[in-house]
Amino acid sequence: MTPKVCIIGAGSQGFSTAKKLQDAGIEFDCFEMSDDVGGNWYFRNPNGMSACYESLHIDTSTTRMQFADYPAPDDWPHFPHHSLIHQYFRDYVDHFGLREKITFNTAVEKAVEADGGWDVTLSDGTTRHYDTLVVANGHHWKPRMPEYPGQFDGQIIHSHEYISPFEPIDMHGKTVIVVGMGNSGMDLGSELSHRSIAKKLYVSARRGVWVLKKYRDGVPADKMMMPPWMPKKLGLAIARKKIKKSLGKMSNYGLPEPDHEPLAAHPSVSVDFLERAGSGDITCIPAIERLDGDAVILSDGRRIEADVIVCATGYDLDFPFFDDPDLLPREDNSFPLFKRMIKPGRENLVFIGCAQSSPAIIPLAEQQSKLLVGLLQGTYQLPSVADMERIIVEDEENHRGQYYAARRHTIQVDFGRYRVDLDKEVEAGRKRAEEKAKVPA
Repeated sequence: MTPKVCIIGAGSQGFSTAKKLQDAGIEFDCFEMSDDVGGNWYFRNPNGMSACYESLHIDTSTTRMQFADYPAPDDWPHFPHHSLIHQYFRDYVDHFGLREKITFNTAVEKAVEADGGWDVTLSDGTTRHYDTLVVANGHHWKPRMPEYPGQFDGQIIHSHEYISPFEPIDMHGKTVIVVGMGNSGMDLGSELSHRSIAKKLYVSARRGVWVLKKYRDGVPADKMMMPPWMPKKLGLAIARKKIKKSLGKMSNYGLPEPDHEPLAAHPSVSVDFLERAGSGDITCIPAIERLDGDAVILSDGRRIEADVIVCATGYDLDFPFFDDPDLLPREDNSFPLFKRMIKPGRENLVFIGCAQSSPAIIPLAEQQSKLLVGLLQGTYQLPSVADMERIIVEDEENHRGQYYAARRHTIQVDFGRYRVDLDKEVEAGRKRAEEKAKVPA
């Protein structure tokens, strides 16, 4: 008899996991605090946890982000608008008959280990017991705000609050500073830099970055990633050489030179940021040291007057339903897991989508669910706790080794290589399960 499972969240990782459990005949409940599926891609999500803004397009190309068992429509553009993605999610859920199996407008408020499983307390006040808990609550919903000394007379928001150039703040004719040069910072900086919107647009960053194009040689750039069978060092060397040749120096666009190689950071991708910077619509400035009334003081000592500061400074990983410190991220936002899924010694707790996957995050659950289903059915056997802890260290180095040390890289994986590695582990676990079955009870 397979265990009963609780899935927390009905974003892409939650509902696609539910589909795999349904296919395997495994009993589950899925709880979603909002009134619909979609999570981060649900624009104006009433739960207030979506970072989706009006103009948002995905930075991953369609063929990289689609589900293997439910391909996107043939007439889709390479980089769809958020409205298409959310409808795609809804269609997936309805196509596979999952909607009636998701309990909407119901949050998991507490999850505690009990009697070999989990007691799950819901927002309706009830508590239910499950054998296995699957956490798929996402990691782009808890904004991380910088703490600056001083006081600012203007308005400060996180990019998570941003809807459009006019909501929640009308930025027309304002001097705006966007903090951060990740993908959100690039998008918002490019949008606000239109001369018909901001009077002056600055982008503040602690370090330079390599700004990659969405297209390379006329095709989506993520289609040209080195295949996972290629030795990693060789693939990186080839890719870095090509990027440098095609982009040239960042200083040619008026941007600071990066202190790292291309692909040593989670890719910052934009269709027009470089052109806007090179055209003078975006002015790049160093980090903000402190706030000073109607201005900010920069790390180089300059004083820049501003009306609005938009902090595109990332998110903290969080599991608000856990009280156990061992189940919470570390100070640096790292959260080591076996194959980015399991805490050693707690095989009845599985994390799905707890990774910053390059280039694709949406189909990640399809791959992770192979291991999950095998674990629940008994056809997959985990390694020993000691082996899992050793493998975690090796995997962290393998996935994060190419990146500079930063909070944003603590859960980073290369999707292609991760998928190949996960398939190998599922096969190894199948063999361990077969060997275990041969041992007399």
